[in-house]
Amino acid sequence: MRGILVLGVLALTLAGSSAAQTQRVVLLAAGDYGVGGSRELALGMRIKSYEARNSASMLVTLGDNDYTRSPARFRANWRRSFDWARRSGLRVSGTLGNHDYEVGRGRYQFKLLGMPGPYYTRRLGDAQLFLLDSNVVSDRQTAWLAQQLADSTATWRIAVMHHPPYTCGGHGGNSAVQRRWVPLFRSHGVQLVLSGHDHNYQRFAGRDGVTYVVHGGGGAGLYRLRGCPSSYPPRVRTRYEHGFLSVSIGPDDLAVSAVDLRGRVTDRFSLFP
Repeated sequence: MRGILVLGVLALTLAGSSAAQTQRVVLLAAGDYGVGGSRELALGMRIKSYEARNSASMLVTLGDNDYTRSPARFRANWRRSFDWARRSGLRVSGTLGNHDYEVGRGRYQFKLLGMPGPYYTRRLGDAQLFLLDSNVVSDRQTAWLAQQLADSTATWRIAVMHHPPYTCGGHGGNSAVQRRWVPLFRSHGVQLVLSGHDHNYQRFAGRDGVTYVVHGGGGAGLYRLRGCPSSYPPRVRTRYEHGFLSVSIGPDDLAVSAVDLRGRVTDRFSLFP
């Protein structure tokens, strides 16, 4: 009888462990990649190869999806480099960068990038993503964001945009995002903010429960890193490299990895609710 009881407990433990594993979902994120040619293709194929070994549910763009200023070329480049994503069952969720705005405020990208509008939300497992249009930090969008955050019941709240509130490379932090959205992130329990724009990788220490990550190394020319203002959260990790992000979401933790174009993980950290 005791042996049967032990085996029963073991079976329940294994079943619980299996259930916990199935609750995890993964999103992959890339920014500043829309250069076309071999560089965009290299990123797309590396993400495809990574996803084949690390099954994902969503592909997220961090903006500057197109540097060509040609809707036809954008569509051709995307299909060549990333059409595999939908065929593999990944949802695509885009955000717009400053280069995307140069033609029709980026609306020609909406269909391919799964965008119902310039800003919107998506649920993914235990997370809710708030995909924002940082080109125009308007009263209307800010009020919408405040309401969406207040209504959210997700364990994880992840904000996604192109222009980082904090960055120290070719660009500086976006003052409008700092002034209007950072207080909302802090007061409404956002744990992770993903952005592009600076063509490098930077991770900042958590401030008021919010961790800021910049990765604009999708394919455009890299930007040299520089020192940060003392008012910024401490910057704890930088990489001068092309690559993308992998975010593994579970009920008890959120694990983020930076992956380079050789498939190597060059930074890894975890957050806990």
